[in-house]
Amino acid sequence: MTDSFFFVQEEAVDKNHDLLKNLARLATTEKKQIFVVRYPLGDKKYVHEFDAAFIILSPKHPIMFCSLEGDSEEFEDYKEDIIEDLTAISDKYQYKEVLGRSRNWRKKLTETVYSENLTSYDDLTQAFEDNRERDPATLKRIELLISLLTGSINDINKVKSDVPTNLLDKIKQKIQLFDGEQTRFIYQPVESDLIRIQGLSGTGKTELLLHKLREVYVNKPKSKVLFTCHNRILAASLRQRIPAFFNFMKVEEQIEWHSRLWCVHAWGSASDPHSGAYRLICSHYDLTFRTYNRRLTFSDVCQMALEEIKERQLIASNGTLFDYVFLDESQDFPDSFIELCRIVTSQVIYVAGDIFQGIFDEDIISSITPDFLLSKCYRTDPKTLMFAHGLGMGLFEEQKLRWLSDDQWEACGYMVDRDPDAKSLLLKREPLRRFEELSGEVESTVMYRPDSNEQVGEMILEILKNITKQHETATPDDIGIIFTGGRSGFLLADELEYLVKKEFGWDVNKAYESKITEKNQLFISNKNNVKGLEFPFVICVSDKLTKLKHERNAIYMSMTRSFIQTHLILTNVPEDENLADIAGGLEYIQEHGCMKIQEPSESEQEQINTRIEYDDTKYSAHELAEMAFEELGIEDSMTQESMKPLILGVPQSKLNYKFVLELIRDYHARLYS
Repeated sequence: MTDSFFFVQEEAVDKNHDLLKNLARLATTEKKQIFVVRYPLGDKKYVHEFDAAFIILSPKHPIMFCSLEGDSEEFEDYKEDIIEDLTAISDKYQYKEVLGRSRNWRKKLTETVYSENLTSYDDLTQAFEDNRERDPATLKRIELLISLLTGSINDINKVKSDVPTNLLDKIKQKIQLFDGEQTRFIYQPVESDLIRIQGLSGTGKTELLLHKLREVYVNKPKSKVLFTCHNRILAASLRQRIPAFFNFMKVEEQIEWHSRLWCVHAWGSASDPHSGAYRLICSHYDLTFRTYNRRLTFSDVCQMALEEIKERQLIASNGTLFDYVFLDESQDFPDSFIELCRIVTSQVIYVAGDIFQGIFDEDIISSITPDFLLSKCYRTDPKTLMFAHGLGMGLFEEQKLRWLSDDQWEACGYMVDRDPDAKSLLLKREPLRRFEELSGEVESTVMYRPDSNEQVGEMILEILKNITKQHETATPDDIGIIFTGGRSGFLLADELEYLVKKEFGWDVNKAYESKITEKNQLFISNKNNVKGLEFPFVICVSDKLTKLKHERNAIYMSMTRSFIQTHLILTNVPEDENLADIAGGLEYIQEHGCMKIQEPSESEQEQINTRIEYDDTKYSAHELAEMAFEELGIEDSMTQESMKPLILGVPQSKLNYKFVLELIRDYHARLYS
């Protein structure tokens, strides 16, 4: 039972297999989220011994207490205990002001069903239909109870008590529930010392790691835990995010930094043993700590540390350093670092990576199959995501930039259907609860092509006017303006700062300077400062539509920051640059809810892979360096100049974009560690 629409708690599996099988079938067939639990997830103190009942949870339906052995006193006690638990959890997370006391909701929001009346699939579907709720206020309270029972806690200050009537607030206040695969990752017992989780950007990987971290930290009170990522800035951000998350989740344990919990980037510096994961390992095992030089990559130093630990048999003599390791953005790491973390960890290492980061590599799916594959992007409307993928991969153009096999499409969350006569592929994504309000109300993506650069500022002002007119409760921080080009984007930001203040009276936050988001300020940035952010509305400005991989990826990444609408402005793009085909692809998505793509022949697919593998050989060392600086967000000219001699010294046989990117990334990590 691995469908993302269905989750069953391990303890509920033993009895009434047929009913569970039909529930799984109903969830999959009707695309209906269904959870089966015996007691509230997320806190071990709410475990119940009574095993002749379980709870069926599904949005739009009251909570169903299902007895497996008819009516009994034990079953009535079980229901009372669960309601008492829900009351306590509701108090804990301040849901009570919305839900009220249990006496006010128990009759309206709960039902009792008996397995003896649900012996067939038809019986089950009829029970769901009979128990369907349609009142918006009641539906909201049901979903809040489901979130408490499944541990998918929402911020009650954002969800609020009222039922909004406008589109923007409906989506802002939408109660978020983990899907089946996400819930399995957090609560399913692990049977391996290495758990891999992969998914698109926006599938909630970091959030899931934080939930798992909280579970480990609370339930394993003597454990030592490392949370790491490659990037120093991201590690600093996570270090601030962890206490905020623990406070939100009402974790009572004090965070013991550098004794029970470390949140650091990968490398570290010689002066501080707690500055990086590799540095910490070297300190604990008295290994030779190697600083950066252009002959040693991060992969090299990790491999050397690994070999030294094995050669000196340091695990046997010194024991393991950590009990658990959480490794985020695994696509940035060499295998040697993951193996190094694994060998110094006694229990489990959780490895989370972005599957779409490999879209432009030879193979999107790792040879190591992930234990949890998250295919649903909850940040971005499926129509916007499809268009962003199509544009990023050149799918609407005659000469495509990338093509995937059927299993790779499915790994990215697509349902694949073929039209053999037309030699075309229909690629569709499943609808998501978060975006069900959008259906038919707004175009999720709008594309523009101004006649000149001078028009861009005024065009953005007009878009802002339309957003505020159509969505009266929109605030400046609901909108993100992202430019993917170079110097022209910074000039545009300066121009907009003046125009927006004059027209709307809004303050502007140029995030490439501030490095933060600000309330009640219009967010403007280049692509390098938007990781992890989302906005109801995004205006993406691109002055390039070349076939370079990193430029297409920048457009894809920027477009998918929105959860209601993206406005894509393409400047300096000649008409003959496949614009008609791209516009046609967008129109088809908006009308039919899927992509219709001409499937390349086998020989064309081979050519695509060949182009991708070798398309960087025509660039000079200087050009490859500039491309890498842009992708990594290294904007300081002095830093760039200090790195260029490294690239100029690279032998011609190794001069390719991937090598240069890794060289600069490692050097930058060491320079600012």
